[in-house]
Amino acid sequence: MTKKREKFSTQMDKDLLAELKNLANSQGRQIQSVVEEAVEAYVHEHSDARPNPKVMAAAAECIERYGPLLEKLAK
Repeated sequence: MTKKREKFSTQMDKDLLAELKNLANSQGRQIQSVVEEAVEAYVHEHSDARPNPKVMAAAAECIERYGPLLEKLAK
């Protein structure tokens, strides 16, 4: 599934931006993907205690896969 993208602009310290560009380049990534990842982490960390969707998906998969064993262990 492709996410719908929306353009925006902002400003940051030129040295920090240079570090960001170098980091993205060293990882073979585009700056936008690094920024999006950082913003997503920030939003999840500062939201009203909403669980991380990736963690919840992993937990649901674990329960589905190991549910009977987890019930036995809980007894």
